[in-house]
Amino acid sequence: MAHRTRIVAIQEALREMETVDGWLFYDFRGSDPLAYRVLLLDPTRHVTRRWYYWIPTSGEPFKLLHRIEPRVLDELPGQVQQYVSWEQQRLLLASLLRGRQRIAMQYSPFNAVPYLSRVDAGTVELIRSFGLDVVSSADLVQQFEAVWTDEQLESHRYAVTTLRNIVDEAFAHVASCLSNERPLSEYGLQQFILSRIRDAGMTTSSAPIAAVGAHSADPHYGPTESRSSLITRDNLVLIDLWAKRTAPSSVYGDITWTGYTGRGVPAKQRTIFEHVRRGRDAALSFVQGRVATGRFPCGWEVDDVCRNTIRAAGYGDFFIHRTGHSIGEEVHGNGANIDNLETQDERRLLPRTCFSIEPGIYLPGEFGIRSELDVYISDREAVVYGLPLQTEIIPLL
Repeated sequence: MAHRTRIVAIQEALREMETVDGWLFYDFRGSDPLAYRVLLLDPTRHVTRRWYYWIPTSGEPFKLLHRIEPRVLDELPGQVQQYVSWEQQRLLLASLLRGRQRIAMQYSPFNAVPYLSRVDAGTVELIRSFGLDVVSSADLVQQFEAVWTDEQLESHRYAVTTLRNIVDEAFAHVASCLSNERPLSEYGLQQFILSRIRDAGMTTSSAPIAAVGAHSADPHYGPTESRSSLITRDNLVLIDLWAKRTAPSSVYGDITWTGYTGRGVPAKQRTIFEHVRRGRDAALSFVQGRVATGRFPCGWEVDDVCRNTIRAAGYGDFFIHRTGHSIGEEVHGNGANIDNLETQDERRLLPRTCFSIEPGIYLPGEFGIRSELDVYISDREAVVYGLPLQTEIIPLL
């Protein structure tokens, strides 16, 4: 029943677009995980042959399956045809799509959005050889992959509130170790944070970032047991942590905070933090203002607001990553990213989706500052959970 309901919803979305004749799903040995998520299929199933699933704007869907794997899409409604040879596959596929003009697939022109670009170039060439125009399913995927249920929103609120508490515990742990002259490495702090995540009934896709001093200037630095600096006095400490509940369909929280292992934070670090904070808050205010009027911005527009603020401060060359990313069941989700640097994300932010805002300024050989919050948008509001937000570097001693 859930699968048929999903197909009905997809066809409603296709009719609202008014520009495509349908949505063609294609997979070979798990090449398109988005297909499994959107169609509510089990991604662990054993599939060794190509399958296609065509959902027209109206009418019955259609499955094209290999004869030795005729049951791989049994949950889904629709007529079935089977192929054996590659010639037969092409003939049946051409017949299936005859009379159509524009079809959506997991394709991104020029690979602009790599999260979405799942169909290989050869398959796109094959579809185009039938005289069809292949267009991106980006907005469709976002609607069915990135939009949250009420239960998912509640799981996010739990995750980000718990992570915010873990930040306080982690900084208190650093302060205690230094005050009592107990050695603590970046790796030790990372493992402390991981233990608190597990104690809270959450899981994470990878270990958190715990970086001290010059390591904080590496945006994706990750300490290991064999490569880890000691946390000493009068140093910047950056922690970036993300996690979600272990229950199915739970979604992530993802935040970044900075502290200083001394009583007074140096002026240069305070100044850099202030530039980062202004960029962060400018982006948040822009989103809140637009959403309040029902005019949802595109990801690239939010990135521009944040990035231009930091550029105006003279640090644009040191802000070397996108402003933020979609958040969902994966910490880097499949909705619109806040990006006009690594890609130009032209997808519009949708109601009931979530994304991070996390500008950073990284001074090689010195230190880096990043401040990250998560924004959930509803029909008329953009909300940040896990308050309070960081407004200055935290002195830890």
